[in-house]
Amino acid sequence: MKINLPDDVKFIIKTLTENGYEAYAVGGCVRDSIIRRVPEDWDITTSAGPAQVKKLFRRTVDTGIQHGTVTVMLGKNGYEVTTYRVDGEYKDGRHPVSVEFTASLAEDLKRRDFTINAMAYNDDDGLVDEFGGREDLKNGIIRCVGNAEDRFAEDALRMLRAVRFCAQLGFQIEECTAAAIRKLAPSIAKISKERIHTELGKLLLSPHPDYIAHVCGLGIGAVVFKVFDDIEDKTISYSLVNCVPCTLPFRYAALLYDCGEKAARAMLKELKLDNATIDKTACLVRSHGVDLTDDEYAVRLSASETGLRDFEDVLVFEKCFYETIGRRDKADMALKEIDVLNMIRERGDCLTINGLELDGKDLMELGVKPGRQMGRLLKLCLEYVLKEPGCNTREQLIAKVREEL
Repeated sequence: MKINLPDDVKFIIKTLTENGYEAYAVGGCVRDSIIRRVPEDWDITTSAGPAQVKKLFRRTVDTGIQHGTVTVMLGKNGYEVTTYRVDGEYKDGRHPVSVEFTASLAEDLKRRDFTINAMAYNDDDGLVDEFGGREDLKNGIIRCVGNAEDRFAEDALRMLRAVRFCAQLGFQIEECTAAAIRKLAPSIAKISKERIHTELGKLLLSPHPDYIAHVCGLGIGAVVFKVFDDIEDKTISYSLVNCVPCTLPFRYAALLYDCGEKAARAMLKELKLDNATIDKTACLVRSHGVDLTDDEYAVRLSASETGLRDFEDVLVFEKCFYETIGRRDKADMALKEIDVLNMIRERGDCLTINGLELDGKDLMELGVKPGRQMGRLLKLCLEYVLKEPGCNTREQLIAKVREEL
């Protein structure tokens, strides 16, 4: 078969081979090319040692030289070039204690996680597929290279990666590989939360976020996502996560909406998610079940309290939820409220104190000193224009303040 390699990759491979070394594109870029996906990056494996690679290219970065990896810089792009290697013993479930460079491409491919990621390619030799990766791609199968228990003992995160690849590709996990995951799932506890949330995030943002069911079914969820795993009936969540927009806050909220804000926050903090994602997810969970209305004042009030963008997301989430459970009437009301909110936005109605046509300087001119009274009067003015948006003029707000002084 023929893979169209980028010019930079061809140049790196050609430079290495012309100097007497073997070199191939390897791993995910080969997999994605076969199934006609655009690779995110291109990795190269070679018989050349790191020092030899560095001599052949003008600009390199030692990104993982102890493991044989040098990044070759061509223009603004970087390409990881890694020497064929055999990994030593794994003691922490993540990193080999040592690596040994080898002259054998087959030995290098043997250490990789799944058959679909253990293929190499160059234009001279074509596809090198020692473990049936192309056939597994054709059949939609995720299968470990060699003994599955050995591969997962080397790096426990591979168990979650297996599910993530299934979700991204719409594949299924091969029986022996799945059995090994069920047996070794508790060992994923030794993996850092940052690595775990990266894999969960990729899964949830995939075309099949409902494959989170496999995380729970294989025993991984009890270790990495316990709050959700403990939910007895996840049926609605598995449907809802496919319905909501493709962002992490929406998709985590689809799983955690019934857990309460406190539990959702605690779970996401444990996973080391960023504060913005945690706060937005918590907002959606906290606001779930909000009363739906097409009354303009009520919509302005809710948008003011929640924030315009966040409140719109709340309504979108509610619409998706009611569609999922078959409440068309509620979903339609959420759509009506979104329409009202859009009208309020387009009209430019004031929703915050900063949007008032009167500020602290105006109040000081009326004899109001900075402090509690000024805050109370500004809040009063906001309440006034939320009810009467046409009254957001300096003159009318000053008159309102004078009534209170």
